Amino acid sequence: MKRFAAYDPPEYLDWSADPALLREYRARIDGDAERAAVVRSLAEDELLAIYRGLLRNRLHDVALKRWVKSGVISKAWLGVGEEAATIGPVHALRRAGPARDVVAPMIRNAGACHEMGMPIAEIFRTYLGTGDGPSGGRDLHAGDLACGVLPPISNIGDVPPVIAGIALSFLQRGEDRVGMTWIGDGSSKNAGIHEAINFAGVRRLPVIFIIQNNQVALGTRVSVHSAGSFDDWPAMYGVAGGRFDGNHVLDAFAATRLAADRARAGEGSTLLVTDTFRMGGHATHDEREARSLFDADTFRYWGQRDPVGMYEAWLEGEGIARAALESIESDVTAEVDAAAQEALQSRDAAMPRGDTAELGVYATA
Repeated sequence: MKRFAAYDPPEYLDWSADPALLREYRARIDGDAERAAVVRSLAEDELLAIYRGLLRNRLHDVALKRWVKSGVISKAWLGVGEEAATIGPVHALRRAGPARDVVAPMIRNAGACHEMGMPIAEIFRTYLGTGDGPSGGRDLHAGDLACGVLPPISNIGDVPPVIAGIALSFLQRGEDRVGMTWIGDGSSKNAGIHEAINFAGVRRLPVIFIIQNNQVALGTRVSVHSAGSFDDWPAMYGVAGGRFDGNHVLDAFAATRLAADRARAGEGSTLLVTDTFRMGGHATHDEREARSLFDADTFRYWGQRDPVGMYEAWLEGEGIARAALESIESDVTAEVDAAAQEALQSRDAAMPRGDTAELGVYATA
């Protein structure tokens, strides 16, 4: 895919797949028989849909960073380097129809919004605070329950109890649906998360929790705020567990699909653990600080494992023509660019009116 000197991490600019890492990438797929069967059952159009999702996620972040640099918005919370931990799990769920599953992303899992069916322009409108956006201009956290997306909130860690409640409603109504949310390594210290996982385990709820360890909470390394191992958590709460490579979209897909199948079969909750890395700052305003927090070797290590690049290289190795991938990239680029322009038109013509400030905030009956 095209790299952007003004927007991509420097480790991505001259990126090419390391042959040894690509061999590891292939081996990861076939190292687990159950996961291998899931991946090998995917048709070519499904594999390419995952590729489109990764590109949308990356280019969505590029567009936001372009807005920051041009003064349209003051900052943005990006998921560069972490796309596989979002796109793989979302594609493993049921993403359309009245019996669609429900996801509760963190702000860095914005890719979940567009892959669950939200128009990208709606996500951009949320950042711009326009009156015709999903939140009516009230909040930059994007979501739409009509698309199966529960919006995040700034007080991270308080959404897992909500998704557990949604999963309970599925169980009580006898619906064949699954809930899923992500938990950051930093937000794992919030008490509500532990209550949610415990409740899900006791009630055998159809819900998937993903601990997304991107090594840092704001400006605090995971080694400073976590003494134990996240791998011990499933046993603590009596739920099924598992681990996937957070930069390997197919490993993420397969682990989540198996967990979702388990939930639909009435076998209860799963807690998946994944390690990945945030290739920028907590937001665009502190990228320099993030660069000083970790040494250059750490950025190089994770930069070599670019989740978009590695999947693209794997697809080519599977016989997908580069021309086909370039055509998809062109289509997605046009899609994201058009969405950004559409949102900017809303900023010019549809900002929220003052007399709507209390709508949807207070109960009136």
